[in-house]
Amino acid sequence: MTSKEEFISIFKEKVTRPGADALLDYLENRSDFFTAPASARYHSAYEGGLCDHSLNVYDCLVDYLARERVKETYELSYTDETIAVVALLHDVCKAGCYKVTTRNVKQPDGSWRQVPQYQFDDPMPYGHGEKSVYIINGYMRLTREEAFAIRYHMGFSGPEDSRDVGKAFEMFPLAFALHMADSEATYFLEGKQ
Repeated sequence: MTSKEEFISIFKEKVTRPGADALLDYLENRSDFFTAPASARYHSAYEGGLCDHSLNVYDCLVDYLARERVKETYELSYTDETIAVVALLHDVCKAGCYKVTTRNVKQPDGSWRQVPQYQFDDPMPYGHGEKSVYIINGYMRLTREEAFAIRYHMGFSGPEDSRDVGKAFEMFPLAFALHMADSEATYFLEGKQ
């Protein structure tokens, strides 16, 4: 099964709220979500990397939420739909933002060769997490906790005020869990390409 097929299978099985079909149609037929990279140079910086990254975050979030301590001590419990929504869709903001360009790379013999690379060029600069929330809400309704989780999934590494991030994590523990899953996928499973 390809990553795209796996994503679609999980999405169709878990996400059943009104508007889900229209959102999936957008991802499949009117965006480059399934062929886009997840970044220009770092994690999953290859064709299809965004879909792979989304699946990695999904797996990491499922694993995090299955931990005994998370379930019993922190008492975190979310529906399969919520888990799929936040993990699979947290980076929809990246669709349409990466263009293939080239750069010159010096070869061992001293000559230069052009190699392909991705360049980030956001046609709708609305922020990162907030842009994903905006796009998703155009098709289907998010719960407040889902919206905050997606909005703050970058944690303290984003440009937002750290007090806001901390408050969001306190108010909506799913935001912290998604941040941890995204970090695990980014830094441990994917790393710099």
